[in-house]
Amino acid sequence: MNFVDLNCDIGEDFGRYTLANQKEILKYVTSANIACGFHAGDPSVMRETVKVALENHVKIGAHPGLPDLVGFGRREMAITYQEAYDMVVYQVGALQAFLTIEGEKMQHVKPHGALYNMAAKDPEIAEAIAKAVYDISPDLILFGLASSELTKAGEKIGLRTAHVVFADRTYQADGTLTSRKLPNALITNHDQAVKQVIRMVKEGKVTSCQGTDVSLRADTVCIHGDGEHAIDFAKYIKNELQNNGIEVKSFI
Repeated sequence: MNFVDLNCDIGEDFGRYTLANQKEILKYVTSANIACGFHAGDPSVMRETVKVALENHVKIGAHPGLPDLVGFGRREMAITYQEAYDMVVYQVGALQAFLTIEGEKMQHVKPHGALYNMAAKDPEIAEAIAKAVYDISPDLILFGLASSELTKAGEKIGLRTAHVVFADRTYQADGTLTSRKLPNALITNHDQAVKQVIRMVKEGKVTSCQGTDVSLRADTVCIHGDGEHAIDFAKYIKNELQNNGIEVKSFI
């Protein structure tokens, strides 16, 4: 039987600003990427999200991003190797403190937004992130875009890596995600999204916007918790994966 992890970006409320019922989605995923305060989240939101994830038996990972609350971490910044390293160490450490209080082990680290996309293409930024994760704990799993510079850097340094594919995003011929600035970046049709995921898991391929097949490895599927129909989609994709003989489970 094929199996895959189902991960979700979560804990992205901040202060008095809330995203609609994000925590409900934790009933349907197996891994949670919790925001660490730079692109979203705050200490109270982090603490509460950790508790809800544990109540739902969901494995927890850090979701470090660029320090850009206004832009939700989706705007690129010119950062150095050392800055990338320090940002990741700082944010993972913050979330780890809440997990330590709960007596829980962190499963993984998955960068967010622009930092994630930068690391997918830039070997230096990828190496900085991989080294930060390794230095914190070589037992952590590094989540990165499938077949990207980040997964290559993680594998090179000796980390266990998980190749991430996306249910609701389209792909370019080089294996990168279509920029959100373009009108065809998102897949809003649930059936289309599920068919894409099932093919990626079973065949290791996805059809690009250019019509060509791209080979990739699908260890974990990312769904977004802030969409209008996020909860309904999470239920649907989990059921459809299982109906197609794909077991949904975490890595540890």
